[in-house]
Amino acid sequence: MPNERSDDLLERARQGDHEALETLLASHQGEIYRFGLRMCRNPEDAQDVLQDTLLAMARGVRDFRGASSLSTWLYTIARSFCIKKRRRSKFAPAGERSLDSDADREAAKLADPAKPPDEALAAHQVRTAIEQAIGALEPSSREVLLLRDVEGLTAPEVAEVLGVSVQAVKSRLHRARLSVRAHVAPLLGVPVEPAAVAHGTCPDILHVFSRYLEDEIRPAVCATMERHLEGCARCRSACDSLKRTLALCRMSSANVPIPDALQGSVKAALKDALAKLA
Repeated sequence: MPNERSDDLLERARQGDHEALETLLASHQGEIYRFGLRMCRNPEDAQDVLQDTLLAMARGVRDFRGASSLSTWLYTIARSFCIKKRRRSKFAPAGERSLDSDADREAAKLADPAKPPDEALAAHQVRTAIEQAIGALEPSSREVLLLRDVEGLTAPEVAEVLGVSVQAVKSRLHRARLSVRAHVAPLLGVPVEPAAVAHGTCPDILHVFSRYLEDEIRPAVCATMERHLEGCARCRSACDSLKRTLALCRMSSANVPIPDALQGSVKAALKDALAKLA
């Protein structure tokens, strides 16, 4: 069962195979929990988002016709629950809760015992800075960065989840990338912005490079950028820092475990829901 392809499981689930549905849900719960945790900024809300999303999928899987990818459908559902949580929080006594302490605990668990203490501390600080930078983004920018650069959806898929144009997705994405990179740049040992930009001697290389990653620039512009990077160590360092930042964003989300108690409660809720569907 674990080696079956997702589309095979989906087809069996649509035909009423509850075992296939449970396996399919289990394979996607990690990404949904990560997304809810980063968007809601509150572990309890993220737990609700995970359970509500999986239950909605269990109840609606027979009607899913595959017009979009399964991940796109799931993130669309999860996002709707995140928005509901955010709206309720406006009237709650306590707003969004910082995840800094949670990030610190996870970073400590993931510390490499083979690394010298100073290197482990530096890595810990960078991971914490990444969490803080993502959390500081406006929700509309945060969800774009999470879906595109952390979870790996394509720009058109992100646009479908959010109900906006691909151009709007890319515009938000570029701003979010540069904002997160600026937050962690001092820890990466590079300037927040190439000093030459302020004096007009270098192009806005970070924005150009972000657009390059999305295949948005023409070949001639790409060639010009490459020539500039060959002769400008400062801009090369800036681009490298953006690449490292995006890699760190992906790595920071790859090791967010679902608490055992949550997995148990979700499994029980799904079992009850599936029994009612039988």
